[in-house]
Amino acid sequence: MNTVLESNIVPTGKPKWLRVKLPTGKKYTELRGLVDKYSLNTICTSGSCPNMGECWGDGTATFMILGNVCTRSCGFCGVKTGRPETVDWDEPEKVARSIKIMNIKHAVITSVDRDDIKDMGSIIWAETVKAIRRMNPETTLETLIPDFQGVERNIDRIVEVSPEVVSHNMETVRRLTREVRIQAKYDRSLAVLKYLKDQGIRRTKSGIMLGLGETEEEVIQTMKDLREANVDIVTIGQYLQPSKKHLPVKEFITPEQFAKYEQIGKELGFRHVESGALVRSSYHAQKHIL
Repeated sequence: MNTVLESNIVPTGKPKWLRVKLPTGKKYTELRGLVDKYSLNTICTSGSCPNMGECWGDGTATFMILGNVCTRSCGFCGVKTGRPETVDWDEPEKVARSIKIMNIKHAVITSVDRDDIKDMGSIIWAETVKAIRRMNPETTLETLIPDFQGVERNIDRIVEVSPEVVSHNMETVRRLTREVRIQAKYDRSLAVLKYLKDQGIRRTKSGIMLGLGETEEEVIQTMKDLREANVDIVTIGQYLQPSKKHLPVKEFITPEQFAKYEQIGKELGFRHVESGALVRSSYHAQKHIL
């Protein structure tokens, strides 16, 4: 699964740069009230994102479609895994309505993996983008998509509705992919990103987590691989363990190291590089359409 749901749980003894203030501000308070009043489902709240106050203050929010049960069981992800519920064909309208109620300027849409259905959820994906555009013509969109098992017809449905940004996360380096992502494949993810760009998507994006045992050389190689796939934007953040059942944090990356990766990313030619301990897939997402 490609997700922005990395938990905010950190082992005892977390470094000071991982401590965050509770979100505040007029815009945050207004949106929090709307979410509670209308029982709106955002990843910002359900994933306890540390950047929620900042993003909401900028008019950006993230929504997850296709249920909350994933068909994959990645070692880093806190989303439930198992047999998902039946697809809700009213979901596109529900998400579009939520965005309208919240007056969101830039929406990020993500989903669980749905390997249990023939189109892997790509039809709902396309219908959701269409519904958002009908109801919120001024709202810009980023779609953080699964790999759809690399099936081009499914990816084409995303291409056809042409979101401003299409993202697919590598999550980790090549060596750790089998352990971290299990059913995913490093080269398949790269191929998906390259295919999106080759088909005319204006902005492509990917993200990786650090602290799982990767080396600096491997991180840099992953960035190089992404650039070879013509990816425009990369996000780099700290992995935080959702529960004791998930992969442990092997290292807390320092702010200095994150700054180094940001500089390397810029030198490699990425249009945008977001690199920091609290960076998540949708961090500063509204800036990535430029």
